[in-house]
Amino acid sequence: MSFTHRELRAVGKRVHRLGLALSFGLDEDGVRAALDAGMGYLYWPLRGQRMVRLLGEELRRDRDRFVVATGTSIAFLGGSVRRTAERALRALGTDYLDVFQLHWLGVTAAWTDATAGELVKLRESGKVRAIGVSIHDRARAGRLATDSPLDVLMIRYNAAHPGAERDIFPHLAARHPHVVAYTATAWRRLLRRPPGWEAPRPVMTAGDCYRFCLSSPHVDVALTGPATRAQLEENLAAIERGPLTAEEDAWMREFGTVVHDRTRGQRLPAGL
Repeated sequence: MSFTHRELRAVGKRVHRLGLALSFGLDEDGVRAALDAGMGYLYWPLRGQRMVRLLGEELRRDRDRFVVATGTSIAFLGGSVRRTAERALRALGTDYLDVFQLHWLGVTAAWTDATAGELVKLRESGKVRAIGVSIHDRARAGRLATDSPLDVLMIRYNAAHPGAERDIFPHLAARHPHVVAYTATAWRRLLRRPPGWEAPRPVMTAGDCYRFCLSSPHVDVALTGPATRAQLEENLAAIERGPLTAEEDAWMREFGTVVHDRTRGQRLPAGL
């Protein structure tokens, strides 16, 4: 199995396992550099006219190359799910979205007969190839992995929050939904030396964070949100190093535990 690429059965496409989140300041040249480097999983949060134009151009040039993932951040009624998907289709000038999901399930979106039914209808109509949710409630995500029509679970998973290994991953075998990991750097907290972690003990880099996520065979894609082209290139170069060694895995887990314990209770930012 390739470490850098993965077949996404639900959409019928092979993608680089490092997915690009188009919401963190990377300029147009940086995005084009990412596409030229082979990144094909594109998470678009339904905002930014500059990205709408760029995405539309790329999709018209080679639609089969890209997996476009988006969704609705406020979804309590079936009609709002359908309207948001149709708005995204019009904005991009494409016939279908690869992944459409309810964001932050249980907080800004509800899993009801109406919202779930509308997702299924979108998939059946061909306007959407795969349906999913983003969710922080791991126990609920585990239940959805076992018994739901969902194709994709977008979950928090990193060295400071590895609980998906206990609460979600064991349940994937029932239906094999795809897993997209986000917050790989724990809101950049994994990139800073916490109290009690003294030099020369290493601090994780962003590339380490993505390698940690992708070293799990259960994770299909890890989202990255670089702000600069230099950050993008560093992340891509790190992935080429392949999966973690046992020694790397051990110290990153220890470091993640320290970061988690030192930052417990701090307010998390919105977004990815």
